Amino acid sequence: MKQILVATTNPAKLAEYRLLLGEFGLDVISLRTRGISESPEETGATFEENALIKVRFYFERAKMPTIADDGGLEIDALGGEPGVKSHRWLGGDRENTDDELVAEVMRRMQGVPAAQRTARLRAAAVVKYEFDGIVRESIAEAAIEGVIAARAWPVIRPGFPYRAVLFLPDRNLFLGQLGEADEAHISQRRESLLRLRPDLERIATTP
Repeated sequence: MKQILVATTNPAKLAEYRLLLGEFGLDVISLRTRGISESPEETGATFEENALIKVRFYFERAKMPTIADDGGLEIDALGGEPGVKSHRWLGGDRENTDDELVAEVMRRMQGVPAAQRTARLRAAAVVKYEFDGIVRESIAEAAIEGVIAARAWPVIRPGFPYRAVLFLPDRNLFLGQLGEADEAHISQRRESLLRLRPDLERIATTP
């Protein structure tokens, strides 16, 4: 099975990618397995810009097919926040905890009418690889739409805090209520990968 580096240090995201990329016949390699401990500064103003920063940084070091993404929660009533700040929304030089992020969403959305609670989880994924002597780079973006519930789902999956606040009206449940496999199947990340199918299949089938 052809290997692909997934440029994340998030164990939950890495596990999801193992499920998703297995559909394309690809074996996920982690940064730790590759012996890479460095990380780039994510200075982009958009998810796409940050994903490109990451994929270029890790592809240069790993010299193998690499996929990176960036994403987060966009709440319309908050002007699209937390957006690219989704993991450091509360400021400081550290990533915020899952509990802190869920609590902040609930605090800021207090009193917002139901019709104005629309939100989405968005992801931009980039794959970079060499084919026929040419380094290729493809990007895709997707989102899963929902609303911010009046209360959070009490069980927070580590690494995915916003799935505990995004309610899916068409399914009448929180995204976080789904099991790991079901979440991955409908996630914004999977939709991004489906849009990258030609590149992923090319990687998987190239000797």
